[in-house]
Amino acid sequence: MSSVTTLCYIEKDGRYLMLLRNKKKADPNKNKWIGIGGRIEEGETPKECVKREAYEETGFVLSDPKYRGIVYFSDGQNEETMHLYTCSNFTGTLKECDEGELKWVDKKDIYGLNLWEGDKIFLELLETESSFFEVWLKYDKDVLVASEVKIH
Repeated sequence: MSSVTTLCYIEKDGRYLMLLRNKKKADPNKNKWIGIGGRIEEGETPKECVKREAYEETGFVLSDPKYRGIVYFSDGQNEETMHLYTCSNFTGTLKECDEGELKWVDKKDIYGLNLWEGDKIFLELLETESSFFEVWLKYDKDVLVASEVKIH
């Protein structure tokens, strides 16, 4: 199965808004901390998707999400192409999310959370303010077995 998704790390005062996925029963991200995002709907661009998902999950309206990279995941059965964004320009009031618990986390404390191993790779790239990047991540079940990074 193949899917195309978006993920956004909303930034404010040296913190990212993180989502602890703890409300859905059949969630591949169960009990993991991730950014905000979801599947791209038919006819929707990645930027439209990330704005929609951010609003649905947080109540925030993103003014100018910055396209940072593409992450390719594979676990031998499923493949995912994820368009990765950051955004520090937003309006609105934070609301409760039906997918999990939202929390502002200092960027220096992110790596102490229960993250996917591959997420640590692209989170570090986000902090380098590098050019656009591509990351390939191969998992065997929940274990990262291979990764590759290309910076443009």
